[in-house]
Amino acid sequence: MPVNPEPGSSRRPVTLTVNGEPHTIYIEPRRTLLDALREDLGLTGAKKVCDLGQCGACTVIKGEYAVYSCLTLAVECAGQPIQTIEGLAQADPEQGSQLRLHAIQQAFIECDAYQCGYCTPGQIMAIKALLERNPNPTLDEVKLGVSGNLCRCGAYPNIFRAALRAAELLRTEAATANGLGAMGGQPTDCSTDKRTNGRGGAAKSPLPARERVG
Repeated sequence: MPVNPEPGSSRRPVTLTVNGEPHTIYIEPRRTLLDALREDLGLTGAKKVCDLGQCGACTVIKGEYAVYSCLTLAVECAGQPIQTIEGLAQADPEQGSQLRLHAIQQAFIECDAYQCGYCTPGQIMAIKALLERNPNPTLDEVKLGVSGNLCRCGAYPNIFRAALRAAELLRTEAATANGLGAMGGQPTDCSTDKRTNGRGGAAKSPLPARERVG
C-alpha cells in the first residue's frame, strides 16, 4: 500500500500502469518517470546515465512510442500503459517457473548485440516500439528506430542485425499462432567478424539522436 504523505507535502497520488499492473504511488509533480520506476517501483532496467535525454539508456514505451523516461514526468503517464524491459520475458507453461525470453531478447543473444550491456534495455525497448508499428522494417528504418540510443561499445552492426532477426522471429511467431506454419526466406545472418567481434570499435551513434515522441 502507498504511504500517505505528511500534511502540507507536495506529493500527490499517481497510478502508473507498468507492464500491465497498476501501481499507486505518492510523488512530487516534478518526479521523472525514470526516478519513479527505479526508486518507487524498484524497476531498475531503465538506466540512469546522462539524465538529459541524450543517450537513450532510460528508454521505455509509453502508449505506442519509445520515450526517454528521464525527460518524462511520471504524472503525465497516469492512464497510459508503460512498458519496461522487465515486462518482456513471460512465464512459459511448458517450462514451469522459467521465463521465456521475448523474441527481441532472444535475437540480441543470437546476434551478440551487446557488450557491456548498459544500453541494452533501452535499445531493446526502442526496437520493440519500432516493430510494434512496423513488423517488417528495412535496415535504414532500423537505424532510424534506434538513432536516439547510444552504444558506447560500438555494437551497432550487431544491434541492427538483432532488430532484423527479431522481426523475423516475431513474424514467425505470428504465423505459427495463426496456423500458417514457419515463414520462408533467408534468415538474418548474425555471424560476426572475428577480428572485431562485429562491433568495429567506433562508439558513435549511426544517426543524429532524434526527438522522442511523448
